[in-house]
Amino acid sequence: MNQFAFIIHPLDVSDVARKFGFTRYMPDALLEQALKLLPPVKISSITGIRSAVAETEGFFVSCLLTARQMMSLPQPFVLNKIIQAGRLAEKLGAKVIGLGAFSKVVGDAGITVAKQLKIPVTTGNSYTIAMALEGAKKAAQLMGHDLKRARVTVVGATGSIGSVCALALARDVKHLTLVGRNEAKLYRLADRIMYETGLAAEVTAHSKAALRQADLVLTVTGSLDAVIEPEDLKPGAVVCDVARPRDVSRRVAEERDDVLVIEGGIVEVPGDVNFNFNFGFPPKTAYACMAETMILALEGRLESYTLGRELTLQQVEEIYHLGKKHGFKLAGFRSFEKPISEQEINLIKQRAIIKVS
Repeated sequence: MNQFAFIIHPLDVSDVARKFGFTRYMPDALLEQALKLLPPVKISSITGIRSAVAETEGFFVSCLLTARQMMSLPQPFVLNKIIQAGRLAEKLGAKVIGLGAFSKVVGDAGITVAKQLKIPVTTGNSYTIAMALEGAKKAAQLMGHDLKRARVTVVGATGSIGSVCALALARDVKHLTLVGRNEAKLYRLADRIMYETGLAAEVTAHSKAALRQADLVLTVTGSLDAVIEPEDLKPGAVVCDVARPRDVSRRVAEERDDVLVIEGGIVEVPGDVNFNFNFGFPPKTAYACMAETMILALEGRLESYTLGRELTLQQVEEIYHLGKKHGFKLAGFRSFEKPISEQEINLIKQRAIIKVS
């Protein structure tokens, strides 16, 4: 059996209390100072993952820095914390390591971390893309959108995940808008899309205008703050938010009952999996990036499958098929940490129809 480890960290100080309850009584500033000094810790053992042909188990290991610390502290300091967590995973017996949340964003997206460890490392971004695309397309169909006629927008399109999502969507849609800060990169991506698919994608650095026209939005900016607010979306819009922390403001859930926001890349894990740690998901489900590490362990593909910022559709398609082989599948839909049924989606659709009629 090939064991794996997945490196996690608190998105903010409130997440620390999921494991260490006493910390909820500490001032935020004091807790963040303490987190900088603490070594990585094993959070829990993960058991019961079984496909038709293999089984695996693993660990959650945390480097204990918040998302804001990951992005604001000196990069060498943060990378060293992630590497320390990786070395703990090695000692625990892991044969492959997955990087979670901002641990795969810092620096060169895992390349430096992998060079300092004895076992392979993956960011999980390939499987994240595969499952986000499957979820976004299914959600759009449930909301009554025909992808061939829908206006589709990718926010954060020049990032490693966003660019591959845009390339994949360009094969299925006729109206695609790419949104990002760097217009030169956007035009290069648009040229590539034209060359590979024949689709002329629109390009803009002005996200608000693009969002107001979009039927389907896939967003993955890596921003620490929300970039999509209630007033940015048209009735009936579908937003697949792949980013962590989320790109979509919680105000959208509070003020817009005529739009559908789903979390990207949520999968059902085969077997009787027990994570022995509450990271906010229903039993037996996980982020797709976690699942990629599990799939590699089950398949015996002990390699750094997804590293750096250059991803390919071939990688995405291969890991998607390996996931199907081992019984991983889309785990329904979630919106702002809560499951959302197809019946609830139909109600959102009806409210949108009434609003525009």
